[in-house]
Amino acid sequence: MFYNFIKVKNCFVFLFPLTLHKPNLMSKKNTKYIFVTGGVTSSLGKGIVSASLGLLLKSRGFNVTIQKLDPYINIDPGTLNPYEHGECYVTEDGAETDLDLGHYERYLDAPTSQNNNVTTGKIYQTVIDKERKGDFLGKTVQVIPHITNEIKRRIKILSKQNYDIIITEIGGTVGDIESLPYIETVRQLKWELGEKNSMVIHLTLLPYLASSGELKTKPSQHSVRQLMESGIMADVLVCRTEHNIPKDQRAKLAQFCNVSLDNVIECKDLETIYEVPMYLQKQNFDDVVLKELDLKNDKEADLKDWKTFLKKFKNPKRTVEIALVGKYISLQDSYISIAEAFKHAGASLETEVKVRWVYSGDITAENIKETLNGVDGILIAPGFGDRGIEGKVLTAQYARENKVPMLGICLGMQIMTIEFARNVLGHAKANSMEFDTSTPDPVISIMEEQKNVVDKGGTMRLGAWKCSLKNASKLYDIYGTKNISERHRHRYEFNSDYLQEFEKNGFLATGTNPETGLVEALEMPDHPFYVGVQYHPEYKSTVATPHPLFKAFIKACEKK
Repeated sequence: MFYNFIKVKNCFVFLFPLTLHKPNLMSKKNTKYIFVTGGVTSSLGKGIVSASLGLLLKSRGFNVTIQKLDPYINIDPGTLNPYEHGECYVTEDGAETDLDLGHYERYLDAPTSQNNNVTTGKIYQTVIDKERKGDFLGKTVQVIPHITNEIKRRIKILSKQNYDIIITEIGGTVGDIESLPYIETVRQLKWELGEKNSMVIHLTLLPYLASSGELKTKPSQHSVRQLMESGIMADVLVCRTEHNIPKDQRAKLAQFCNVSLDNVIECKDLETIYEVPMYLQKQNFDDVVLKELDLKNDKEADLKDWKTFLKKFKNPKRTVEIALVGKYISLQDSYISIAEAFKHAGASLETEVKVRWVYSGDITAENIKETLNGVDGILIAPGFGDRGIEGKVLTAQYARENKVPMLGICLGMQIMTIEFARNVLGHAKANSMEFDTSTPDPVISIMEEQKNVVDKGGTMRLGAWKCSLKNASKLYDIYGTKNISERHRHRYEFNSDYLQEFEKNGFLATGTNPETGLVEALEMPDHPFYVGVQYHPEYKSTVATPHPLFKAFIKACEKK
């Protein structure tokens, strides 16, 4: 309780008691918030730790979601080269997002949305648009409060969907100038939400010095101190390390970083990212978090199905090798959803899927046999631009003529179309209008509504679209149903002017969009497995529900 006074001719006059209240911004559902920050270095695995924690909490009965705050000024990663930021992941509602959202969905087996990924570009764009409309009533627009208020609004949007816990991963590293508005927003939210309604998990690195044979805690101490200088005290410290943390080092971290000993969690390098949830569970990570949030729950985390998956994954009965032919293979995160879909489907079939990463730009007519020799199957990966295209066309021809099982995804299906038109239909200069606008046979063309599009970001065919499968087709047998829905990310389409010619010569359109008539899938009945799909099945594959198309493809590779 504070008292307010005014001074009148050297005398203080008591006016009234003044009480200061913290604003209570908690939703009616009393949603709890977990903020995950990173220190020392980037790429420590905040996404995997967040997803693992989400899995543990979900398995204990909580309704959980995870969102990612990305500090870059791009509106979304849709226009980024995969070498810059890895794969661009697409949600059901058509948002182009950070690849970490793929991890969230694969662990939680639940879809995310555009509200689960926020970038600095989106924040500033929204604030500037409001300023132009006069929404701030002539006020000077500043980082505080206008930018931080918009970040808070974005964080709290998800609380309207009845989530018990929202985990918010903040990209980048503490100390980065780009991350400062997000860190300040967390500081404000922790105060506004009140005790036990939010917490901060700080992920840091313990480097190992071989010369002295010890882990060093000083970088983590400095990282936590920098976080404290921003007004935030970490509640839990998760330490990435190559070696087990000795007790004295753990105690040192607890003492110098102002966390209890039980709240220092070791996150050791493991054989696979799918072991992380169990490794964290053994250290009571979920119990520590629930205690910090004052959430009482007697239910133990049920990871039976997860452990079954992991057992099959680590103890396969068979092995197949699949060539993944793409243009971004030097950064394998560019195709991370495909790689993980192979793991999910392979484990369910107790089959190890070895991926042979092949750069399409290196493939020539002279070396293709040597390059693809011995593989059990081939996947032509998605992509944009004309680099490496001819190598992919040669790959499709090799798979078709040699009866090697092949799956073409998005651009991969378009490549199969170009190859068939050239080498079977006799249209020697057939191509996609993406690569050659003057081609006499544009078997892949641009949609009419896309022709005048100038902005590249967020203007493609994105998100979930319906697909109707033909009876007695391979895809119908694979899915076990006629009507499916899959996610898309592309601008160019199969040119239906050539459909009759294609089907007459044995390359059938077995999947079409029921509303637009656009071709979604092509397959060759007289081939062991020659399927091209315009959509991205890898986006919907999770540990709990491996995608049926990947399972069918791997089975075909086993027969090979």
